[in-house]
Amino acid sequence: MGKVILSADSTCDLSKELKAEYEVNYYPYHIILDEKEYLDNVNITADDVYRAYWDKKLLPKTSAINVVEYVEYFKKWTNEGYEVIHISLGGALTSSCQNAMLAAQELEGVYTVNSCNLSTGMGHLVIEAGELIRRGLGAKEIAERLNEMTSKVHSSFILDTLEFMQAGGRCSQITAFAATLLNLKPCIMVDNTSGAMGVGKKYRGDLKKVLCKYTKDQLSAYEDIRYDKIFITHSGIEEEYIELVKDTIKEVASFDNIYVTRASCTISCHCGPRTLGVLFMTK
Repeated sequence: MGKVILSADSTCDLSKELKAEYEVNYYPYHIILDEKEYLDNVNITADDVYRAYWDKKLLPKTSAINVVEYVEYFKKWTNEGYEVIHISLGGALTSSCQNAMLAAQELEGVYTVNSCNLSTGMGHLVIEAGELIRRGLGAKEIAERLNEMTSKVHSSFILDTLEFMQAGGRCSQITAFAATLLNLKPCIMVDNTSGAMGVGKKYRGDLKKVLCKYTKDQLSAYEDIRYDKIFITHSGIEEEYIELVKDTIKEVASFDNIYVTRASCTISCHCGPRTLGVLFMTK
């Protein structure tokens, strides 16, 4: 069986080390800011996005990857006789997922997976694909197995502020003001059957208290957690909060690997700074 190429959208939010370990190729989303186009985490960072908002009240627009781009991207491997397994950002969140599938139909040996997720929720599936490649499975079988795993990935995030959501038109000014006034920090839950996001529990209090309670709530909500890996993914937050969540995880459960990663621009520009989530899988 020929070599299988592992690919994902840039929104998988894996660290450079994990991408290197599993030989992950990725296609960056387009970020349009101040009438200039950038490539996500290539020539623009989340901190650049925040700075533009704080200095100029500018928010970027994210542009889906089109069919032609995906075809050209995949062809460099299929022309060499390789198979490709590609994990996409959840179909409920972007047309890129459908575009990747349309591109795959034009090429032999390309299999795309709707992750029904985002960030390192996608990242879990990318690592699973990497492990299956190491076991010698073909791209078609890997895609079939990943499609069965999407409902086993659990992703959620705590928002420190609704300012960016409100500025981007994703919540009303009144809702954002009320949340600030009442010191509420909503938990954003990802629907792992589609990738759609919804508001879960609303926590009240300072961020340290909230992150500790949120982490314990998430890990106690499931009885069949896989303890091989868990991600702490954030959009830019002080180290003390990361360590707090890491210590809370260790207090509740014993994971083989606790990975800490920084979210891409595409994810960060929607949620704003100091957003943090814990993302894991069940059996």
